[in-house]
Amino acid sequence: MKGIFKNFFILFSIIFLSGCSNETVTEDNPVNVLDASISYEELNISYGDDVNQKFDLYLPANRTTSTKTIILIHGGGWVSGDKSDMDAIKNLIKQDIPNLAIANINYRLANDNNKPYPMQIEDITSVTNYLREEKSNYTISEDIGFIGTSAGAHLSLLWSYAFDSDKKVDMVCSIVGPTNFTDPAYLNNTNAELQELLDLFGEEPSTAFLEEASPYHQLTSQAPPTILFYGGQDPLIPTTQGTDLRDKLQTLGVTHEFTLYEDEGHGWVGLSLLDTWLKLKVFINNYL
Repeated sequence: MKGIFKNFFILFSIIFLSGCSNETVTEDNPVNVLDASISYEELNISYGDDVNQKFDLYLPANRTTSTKTIILIHGGGWVSGDKSDMDAIKNLIKQDIPNLAIANINYRLANDNNKPYPMQIEDITSVTNYLREEKSNYTISEDIGFIGTSAGAHLSLLWSYAFDSDKKVDMVCSIVGPTNFTDPAYLNNTNAELQELLDLFGEEPSTAFLEEASPYHQLTSQAPPTILFYGGQDPLIPTTQGTDLRDKLQTLGVTHEFTLYEDEGHGWVGLSLLDTWLKLKVFINNYL
């Protein structure tokens, strides 16, 4: 099951489009002066002391102080995965929406001693703070959007709904992301592998803690435009994780789109995958 959480965007390889850049920067090849007229890549930027606290940054050519950044957050059941899992979607954005900057992030992985929440939310905050502090050097704005898959979608929604204190998130996308840990479909589940993942939040967590870590319970009328994609046969994400959030977005008057692929599971290929990208591309162009 954890492998399903981890590998969703490997499926994007069927529509993988290669990108290129005029400059590539690594820790061993720093560039001191940035020219906003050319594209720029900076890989494995450290934003903390942990080995996983790194992200890759891709800046478009001819960017300005109005250039917005899309942040990509990988899945992996909160315990595994890597930013490279999002390379396919990163390349699609570079090809089809070339005016955006992209931050593809790693974050600290959970284990028996470190819960996903709030640790991984704190890492997202560190990345957004870094981008804000360096916006003049990078020639970008403070406006951001999120695309997350599976566990990364949960983190994307939660940060956008509960931790965007400056209201800089213009849109957020969840692809098969958990949204409500108090959902009876989770509390009463009989799936041992699923329960192992849920136990990362505590074997007997309080209802208050589960609500605090659930995007559904943190959603307000001030939330950014939200686009959701779910599979009707997903063994890890009950359909109610998507439909209940959709209904609350509707009730609160938050701009949103929702797609349920009735016959798909925790990821999909073919026409369903193409449909996902076409809808997501339009949504990004409309709101970010």
